[in-house]
Amino acid sequence: MAEAVWNTDTGEAVYRSRDPVRNLRVRVHLQRITSSSFLHYQTVTQLGKDLIDLGTFAPHPVASGHRPDEEEEEVEIGWQEKLFSQFEVDLYQNEAACQSPLDYQYRQEILKLESSGGRKNRRIFTYTDSDRYTNLEEHCQKMTTAANEVPSFLVERMTNVRRRRQDRRGTEGGILKSRIITWEPSEEFIRSNHVINTPLQTMYIMADLGPYGKLGYKSYEHVLCILKVDSNGVITVKPDFSGLKGPYRIETEGEKQELWKYTVDNVSSLAQPEEEERERRVFKDLYGRHREYLSSLVGTDFEMTAPGALRLFVNGEVVSAQGYEYDNLYVRFFVELPAANWSSPEFHQLSGVTQTCATKSLGMDKVAYFSYPFTFEAFFLHEDESDDALPEWPVLYCEVRSLDFWQRYRVEGYGAVVLPATPGSHTLTVSTWRPMELGPVAELRRFFIGGSLELEDLTYVRIPGTFKGERLSRFGLRTETTGSVTFRLHCLQQSRAFMESSSLRKRMRSVLDRLEGFSQQSSVHNVLEAFHRARRRMQEARDSLPQDLMSPLRTSAS
Repeated sequence: MAEAVWNTDTGEAVYRSRDPVRNLRVRVHLQRITSSSFLHYQTVTQLGKDLIDLGTFAPHPVASGHRPDEEEEEVEIGWQEKLFSQFEVDLYQNEAACQSPLDYQYRQEILKLESSGGRKNRRIFTYTDSDRYTNLEEHCQKMTTAANEVPSFLVERMTNVRRRRQDRRGTEGGILKSRIITWEPSEEFIRSNHVINTPLQTMYIMADLGPYGKLGYKSYEHVLCILKVDSNGVITVKPDFSGLKGPYRIETEGEKQELWKYTVDNVSSLAQPEEEERERRVFKDLYGRHREYLSSLVGTDFEMTAPGALRLFVNGEVVSAQGYEYDNLYVRFFVELPAANWSSPEFHQLSGVTQTCATKSLGMDKVAYFSYPFTFEAFFLHEDESDDALPEWPVLYCEVRSLDFWQRYRVEGYGAVVLPATPGSHTLTVSTWRPMELGPVAELRRFFIGGSLELEDLTYVRIPGTFKGERLSRFGLRTETTGSVTFRLHCLQQSRAFMESSSLRKRMRSVLDRLEGFSQQSSVHNVLEAFHRARRRMQEARDSLPQDLMSPLRTSAS
């Protein structure tokens, strides 16, 4: 019959397997066709036919020197299975040639084979990862096709990497003899460590293509297939398994050129249904144990809030502060809970202080990036069911200070903002101000010896918690607008009412709606308050001007 086509793709193929590599089985089929010179000088008898009908050629044992039983051979090989060649049989039968323990082991195996009837293989044999051929072959291989190539330093280092066996393990509890991080590596250090240290195991499947009576000569040995496996389960096969791509060809050199064909097939046995079921149960048990371990870390009980209560959980971050006069800023902040219906766990802190941060120029402003995280939670218990009850929402207060060279601080600004009433991620920018004194003496004192006017009660920035009247007067308080502080808040809300009766669910929904309306009302109040402060500062600026400059203003104003 006509041969399909020669497989000329001798490149390597990469596979990945989760099964143990010991289950890998490879079948190699080797067959001699005829002398290559005979094939080269034959003419095609049929026009339009590119292939020679190889079935018309019968083996010629007299002309080629081969016996009919050596024309074809098929062997099934396991991973790292040792098949001895005729050269090794002749070598290890001589005890004087044995030098290493592995050589003596091979000698015992060969003597046992000879006593039991000899080898089953004739031409196909293997070199395992422990053989000298594997080490020498990988050390002598070239990176290019140049005849006068000299291996580089990296090539020599890479050839020695394979010598690291997978069964070698580091000594547990040993003392670390080298530094983990080398901040200033030398050139020699870089050269000596610029290698990949993934351990490999290699196996060569060989063929002795010598004529009958001349088996065992190194010159007739040819590599059929190279198998490499690393510790990650990656299997490299060169050339790839034949499959449906056709056989590979080998054309020998010498006086009698011979043409051989061979195929390499993966014949690893498939897992039986019982084994697959057993493996599935093992993985299921493993994943179940891992899930139980994760559950033990997190906890199995879901913490529920009290009936009629709303839980507020905030993961916040003090992002940055900008627009201030001096450098080395830090921020003090705290959360004020309204006295009515709000509470917080005792172990949760509602205040904090950031680290001192130097500023950097960003456009026209100087910005200090803190990235300081904080966390708190609070509970709101709704007791008043009347529609007129308007719940208040927690307020976040902040104070920005600067630190000088002598570790003296000065106040840079105060600010406050109502926490968002809706869950989700929010970015808030709080504008700040500070109290000030008129005249150069106060500024000189602030610059040279630190210290400035401070608020005794930080809640005075908004509405003090101790205020009980109807109108709050800030008459006579001189202020100056300073910079701003940026907060990033991630708010979570939890309420049991959404899982209970419809009436309680509607009541809590109404509470949340009023809270949202209160937040909007607070925002409007902040805008109006900022407008009044700006108007008051304009009035103060007009009062500080000389009288001769005020007359045109009054005239134009009139």
